[in-house]
Amino acid sequence: MKLRFVGFVLATSILVLGTATPAHADGIRNREYWLADYGISTAWNTTRGAGTIIAVIDTGVDGGHPDLAGAVVGSANFSGGAAVSGDHGTMVAALAAGRGHGSDDGVIGAAPEAGILAISIGFTADDSSDPQVAEAIIWAVDNGADVINMSFTRNTLDWPESWDDAFLYADEHDVVMVAAAGNRGSGTAVVGAPATIPGVLTVGGVTKTGAASQDASSQGITIGVCAPSEQLVGATPGGGYVLWEGTSGAAPIVAGVAALVRAAHPELDAAGVINRIVATARPAGEAALYGSGLIDAAAAVSADVPAVTANPMGDLAEWVRLNRRADAVAPSPSPGSLTPPAPDSTPIPAPDAGVASLVPSLALLRDVGVPLLLYAAFGLTFVLLLTAATRHFKGIRRRE
Repeated sequence: MKLRFVGFVLATSILVLGTATPAHADGIRNREYWLADYGISTAWNTTRGAGTIIAVIDTGVDGGHPDLAGAVVGSANFSGGAAVSGDHGTMVAALAAGRGHGSDDGVIGAAPEAGILAISIGFTADDSSDPQVAEAIIWAVDNGADVINMSFTRNTLDWPESWDDAFLYADEHDVVMVAAAGNRGSGTAVVGAPATIPGVLTVGGVTKTGAASQDASSQGITIGVCAPSEQLVGATPGGGYVLWEGTSGAAPIVAGVAALVRAAHPELDAAGVINRIVATARPAGEAALYGSGLIDAAAAVSADVPAVTANPMGDLAEWVRLNRRADAVAPSPSPGSLTPPAPDSTPIPAPDAGVASLVPSLALLRDVGVPLLLYAAFGLTFVLLLTAATRHFKGIRRRE
């Protein structure tokens, strides 16, 4: 089943708040408020992720950036010859496993001693990237990935059947799959695949104060946890830095935390790793916005968490058994449409008409709900006035 891609990567893409700075990193580390606020720096007292590998399926990674020196342990390109800039992927990789540089400069990731597999996929105007994602996942598993980060969305609830086998392959090999929820500000009102796939740890985004982000996150019942998606700092190819926002940044922070948990608890399978992150999250509010709550890396690594036998994010094998029963009755495939990420702009892809939010957005309530209420109030007033007038004239006739 091939469905239309809308804003692949862009829907969880960045909003650049500043341009790249020179190659020095003064003040960059001070902007990483999430390191202390979300227990990451405390978790480093136990582990910094050494021995784990995070696969970043994205636009490629500039391993020559000072903050990623020595981090990239392998790479592959499944783009089919399409242009890959490395801008988006470099920012994502740095938040997951950046090393920083100097004594206390540059971007340091949530798991600064984890290795990075830099995997490029293409962004084309047809459906040729459907198999690229599947191929990238299988390659990542075969090359030692412990965690796979996917900071992109297709803005549809469904996904191609080619992804079923790939995601099941990752599950069978105990690889933790992490996906960004998408951004309302980029046209993604509701979480889309791969963040809708059972078993995937879907990451929503919050502001610096921990409130659900109105622009830099979407909403949906598949959100597992939330992490910062605003006022993020990113490393860009060539040694630069930008300020950005989006669940494209929240996801790799959680992927880094997953690497910390894997390093601290090598006995756990993927379900156990995800469970520790979900079970130790700090409750924050409505599940469709926050999932289980805000990540707490220190608790995820060190708290006493009961073991589980099932992935709290669902069972893909069971979903496939129930939903892929017969090719003969499967919907006709629609053409795909991929859009390359543009780190220096904020294009808004057209939302998919077939996807409806399970929770009405503020914009929907403002643009549709309020006018409907006004029309209803006007109609009710008219009916009441008409009824009163009718009774009045009937009374006059009786007196006559």
